[in-house]
Amino acid sequence: MIYTAKIEVSLRPEHRNPEGETIAHLLKELDYSVEKVNVSKIYKFDLQASSMVEAKAKLEEMSERLFANPARDNYVISVVEQ
Repeated sequence: MIYTAKIEVSLRPEHRNPEGETIAHLLKELDYSVEKVNVSKIYKFDLQASSMVEAKAKLEEMSERLFANPARDNYVISVVEQ
């Protein structure tokens, strides 16, 4: 079966987010009332697996091995059957 997957990776709150800080600063210079900006990455793809359980297991493994650094990142997985 084919599943549509999404993995969103963001920095843990205790880590600085320089890109978000820069964007927040620039938005303030443009007169927007912004306190904080958090930047995250979203990976979307189609995945082949025999079941939803297998698809989620593969996504967990991918996240921990490639997409997220467990020392500094959080990640959220979502998956739906096509």
